Amino acid sequence: MEFEDREESQNVEDERGGGFGGRGLLFGGGGIGAVILIVLALIFGVDPRKLLGLGGPGVVAQQHQADPEEEKQAHFTKVIFGDTERVWDEQFRKMGKTYKKPILHLYTDQVQSGCGSADASVGPFYCPADEKVYIDLSFYRDMQKKLNAPGEFAHAYVVAHEVGHHVQKLLGYTARAADARGRDRNSVEAHHMSVRVELQADYLAGVWAHHGQEKYHFLQKGDIESAMKAAFEIGDDRLQRKARGTVQPDTFTHGTSKQRQKWFGKGFQTGDVNGAKQLFELKYEEL
Repeated sequence: MEFEDREESQNVEDERGGGFGGRGLLFGGGGIGAVILIVLALIFGVDPRKLLGLGGPGVVAQQHQADPEEEKQAHFTKVIFGDTERVWDEQFRKMGKTYKKPILHLYTDQVQSGCGSADASVGPFYCPADEKVYIDLSFYRDMQKKLNAPGEFAHAYVVAHEVGHHVQKLLGYTARAADARGRDRNSVEAHHMSVRVELQADYLAGVWAHHGQEKYHFLQKGDIESAMKAAFEIGDDRLQRKARGTVQPDTFTHGTSKQRQKWFGKGFQTGDVNGAKQLFELKYEEL
């Protein structure tokens, strides 16, 4: 996938690691006092790390060490996120609407979101409460080694899927789904609505890919196949069968492998944003 010739998104919070210079240190626990100490240190020519208690033996071990491969993945993710901003901004303008850009939040191991605390095991997620997409870059490694879903466009599909949830919120689908789920979130109908929401995000990821290809011609040979393989590997039936050897359709939350491939493919083929409403109109058996 071609991505080096485009700009990164500027709507990014990079909280990876936690050493000196990390967002968590300067603007989290350190607060404004830490900022003042750093300014004074720079004025008087003192190493800011000493004033912040980061000097002396062991400081290097406490800092986040930049991994070239991880930095490449971070750059890639920021570029793809920027692509989603530019494509969705155009699509919303065509609909006479304004696209409110979400925030990309990169983290390592654990994070506190507007939807509560989470760790890397949950994978990438979108929080509608704070309108942020959260990604621990180690998930890309897991896609290759654990899910057998390698490829840059497979990674882009994951980013676009999470942004798709933001698009859903802006278009009113998230609120409709919440109303439909009602109070019993463990009912079969609630699981069905969850599947509708996730398949719709897959569809919107395909819509983004359609218009992104028209705009940037970023696809290379095998890219669509890699995204389709990723969609297959993270289907509920596939994951349940691998985890416990059986499949329980009434507990699905994201859809089967074939469904995820189908709706991503439809979005990519048509590029029709309005087509997303089908996921809320069709009978569940027709999805």
